[in-house]
Amino acid sequence: MSLSRIVLPSGRPVDLMELQLSSTYGGMLEGYPCAIVNKMKITGLLRSAERAFPSSPVHLIPPVREYPDDYSGAFGPVEVIPKVACLGSFRSTAVDPSLDPVLHRSHLTVAWFQPTPQTPSGSVDDHPLRELAWEELAEDHEL
Repeated sequence: MSLSRIVLPSGRPVDLMELQLSSTYGGMLEGYPCAIVNKMKITGLLRSAERAFPSSPVHLIPPVREYPDDYSGAFGPVEVIPKVACLGSFRSTAVDPSLDPVLHRSHLTVAWFQPTPQTPSGSVDDHPLRELAWEELAEDHEL
């Protein structure tokens, strides 16, 4: 049973099978959010995705970056990305129409950042997950 279903503009439904949420800046004891820190956070999230779902391709939805003030410290200007880092394992029907639909599924692990710890759903039209290029990014596998 899936946690959520998102219907892509193509009409393809994708099911969220597993979701991991964490604080983007949790555990940051010194420094401030900047491009260097954000690059490390994004790289760390992608590594976590590869370890958690080793048989699945991984895709990053680039985070929205905000520059809330004119402060520029030793590492450059303040740059903030959304406060919740997300890893989602998704599945759908096979991409290749010649595969047996009973025996095959497609899967994709997606990393993204969002402002709240809510589970994405098909009812949110402006969520970046709705724009996934599933046919290009996902891989088919046999059950």
